[in-house]
Amino acid sequence: LLWLIAIVVVVAILAVLTISVVVLDTPAGSSFPYTTTYRVSLPDGEAVTIGNSRILVLTMGNEVDTSVDGSKERLAIGQERTITARYARISALGIPFIDTDFQIVLKYIGPSGNNALFDMRIMTSRQVPEMLLRRIIPAGMGAQPI
Repeated sequence: LLWLIAIVVVVAILAVLTISVVVLDTPAGSSFPYTTTYRVSLPDGEAVTIGNSRILVLTMGNEVDTSVDGSKERLAIGQERTITARYARISALGIPFIDTDFQIVLKYIGPSGNNALFDMRIMTSRQVPEMLLRRIIPAGMGAQPI
């Protein structure tokens, strides 16, 4: 019985350590009924990658220039920018266990020192645990659930 428990614990630890998220550009075109919102801080003038979207922001007073995968748009405080929907496959031990489409919406809150603050909504087609959503958010963004 102890060996069985030990094997289960080792497999569980390996599963957690091997969790991977692969993001592709081909969503299935579904709706997004599940939403998780974070307050994030994007560094001014430094590119960050969320999922597989490269985002660059430049603050100018109460406005911010955003570049998402080369597509530029200027936002004032309170305005939103929707990032093209993507598809994610979440696996553990090399076995896929969640497939979902997701879309990210950034709402500009304002500048904060050398950063631009946003409320970031991650909308998914299937319910995904928050711990797994964090895998697509770079640690340097200081994402805080709201």
